[in-house]
Amino acid sequence: MDNKKQEQLEQFKVDDSDKVLTTNHGLPLSEDEFSLKAGERGPTLMEDFHFREKITHFDHERIPERVVHARGTGVHGEFTLYESMANYTKAGFLQDPNVKTPVFVRFSTVAGFRGSADTVRDVRGFAVKFYTQEGNYDLVSNNMPVFFIQDAIKFPDFIHAHKPEPDTEVPQASSAHDTFWDFIVNNQESAHMVMWVMSDRALPRSFRMMEGFGVHTFRWINKEGKATFVKFHWKPVLGVHSLVWDETQKIAGKDPDFNRKDIQSAIDCGDYPEFELGVQLLPEEDEFKFDFDVLDPTKIWPEEDIPVKIIGKMTLNKNVDNFFAEVEQVAFHPGNVVPGIDFTNDPLLQGRLFSYTDTQLIRLGGPNFHEIPINRPVVPFHNNQRDGYHRMTINTSKVSYHANSMANNTPKTIPESEGGYAHYQETVHGSKIRERSDSFKDHFSQAAMFYNSMSEVEKQHIIEAFKFELAKVKCMDIRQQVVDMFGSINTDMMTQVAQFIGVNPPKTQQSVYEKVSPALSQENTVKKADTLKIGIIVSNGFDVNEYENIVTALTTAKAKPEIIAQSLSPVQDSNGNNHIPIYTLLSTDPVLHDGIIVLLGDQGCDTFQADVKRYINETFIHYKPLAVSNSASSLLNPKMKGQTGVTIIDNTNVQKMIDDISMHRHWKREVAL
Repeated sequence: MDNKKQEQLEQFKVDDSDKVLTTNHGLPLSEDEFSLKAGERGPTLMEDFHFREKITHFDHERIPERVVHARGTGVHGEFTLYESMANYTKAGFLQDPNVKTPVFVRFSTVAGFRGSADTVRDVRGFAVKFYTQEGNYDLVSNNMPVFFIQDAIKFPDFIHAHKPEPDTEVPQASSAHDTFWDFIVNNQESAHMVMWVMSDRALPRSFRMMEGFGVHTFRWINKEGKATFVKFHWKPVLGVHSLVWDETQKIAGKDPDFNRKDIQSAIDCGDYPEFELGVQLLPEEDEFKFDFDVLDPTKIWPEEDIPVKIIGKMTLNKNVDNFFAEVEQVAFHPGNVVPGIDFTNDPLLQGRLFSYTDTQLIRLGGPNFHEIPINRPVVPFHNNQRDGYHRMTINTSKVSYHANSMANNTPKTIPESEGGYAHYQETVHGSKIRERSDSFKDHFSQAAMFYNSMSEVEKQHIIEAFKFELAKVKCMDIRQQVVDMFGSINTDMMTQVAQFIGVNPPKTQQSVYEKVSPALSQENTVKKADTLKIGIIVSNGFDVNEYENIVTALTTAKAKPEIIAQSLSPVQDSNGNNHIPIYTLLSTDPVLHDGIIVLLGDQGCDTFQADVKRYINETFIHYKPLAVSNSASSLLNPKMKGQTGVTIIDNTNVQKMIDDISMHRHWKREVAL
């Protein structure tokens, strides 16, 4: 670079250290942690010019890629109600079980760019657009029920800290770096969410096998005007299952589109993903009956205290026709509601109600993004809005204002009793103030409950995740602060981490919060073989009777047998019949299958067997089901024999093999080979 160009660049460099925090117009700020609210627990006020400047600048930072949730995929489907919810809400699509409501769902990772891998450790987006007869309703969820922050004014700060560091633009799609953990230790409200992100929930096996949560507390209002607090849950019919960390890293290299392709291929095969919709319902009069604030987005409502009522099912049954037109241009917004659904004073939700529209204005080129086909409602829309970028509607009336007499005052409003939307009339009082309610200030109790609720294997995975993440942090002081902070949750957990990363054991006292919520552990999820991909490695001369028994058993259990061979040339069985492989040992990998079965004939060469041994070893160390024929049993390491989830197949134990596959993982296995 020449000197003149260097001088031009130097004038734009800014050192923000030791400076007073100001707005973009130079106004010194006394507070940057809390948005302006009507009372400690009241709604965020529109006059908060600092919040608007900060969130607007953040929303417009990148085009055209989404700032967050950039990498994702989308599918179509339908939602069917099990029973009427008329006692709680007047929302039309929640009244009649005979009505099917079209939906579009976008699954995504949060932190990475569009080119990042699917299997990174991250939160997953789970956004659902219902095309109802009262307009579009968006339930914008994540696969974790809490979030890192309590107030939307801090969202730009969190994402800046989470994204690649600005001096080097690394690491990609990863929280294992200094700025992320520096944010965490200086914003301890994030403790609960970090426990989720360090858990197996951050490594879903499939979009089809993860939960979705609305995160926020919303309101349902029935025809009588009675309000009920509500939280939303999507429960996968296949259960909640995860990858292991070593697998995720290998899959990122072998097939970075692993989760995208998984859901697309399932739909192509007719294995339509299904999710049941559950709700937690809380009468308004019970708002203050708990040891946490029900409006705090860093807290869950434990299912054992407030049960989840299953009210319907969503079936995803159609892939998109054009990825850009549908997945990239779909615009979600938690403010897209229908009569009978309203908001609460959750300060994170309040900020999102502004931010999402603002983001779409820059991403999709102006105010008419609602006219893009994927975003259009299935019912007509009429209003006096006109013009703007990419306007599609051709309005023929002279009138573009309300009220009017030239067009008989149309389009006109209708009263709430006839279906017009009216906000819930909540009484609001309080001084204009930038503060946080004291009821939001317990950051560790539910984080401790989450850890207490994990199985021993899940706890160990959390510890290993902390070790990996913090070993990537260069600043020793940040490492120590993290250990001290999370020592408040569990001292033993962070003592093990401290020993690994070379800092002192935690100074803080462990939380005495001993509550357990069994619903939080994936060990208690549904376990079955449905749609699991089982690789069957064969070589010429393999026993056809054995093969047919296994394939029949797998198919009956709704698992997916996939033939793997040395090449894509036909493989002959013991009767001389040809079988066409789907994969070769080179074109696939054990991490891309949910289990491996080895059926070798009498014509396998040494090189082939060496490759098969790699498949066997990787399957074993990742705790997956493993089965071999007698002819292949010599390829097993002697330490594998007799261990859980390992089968040497004969005619009497094929069902045991199916039972092993249904378990997904066999954590009691000794993996030291």
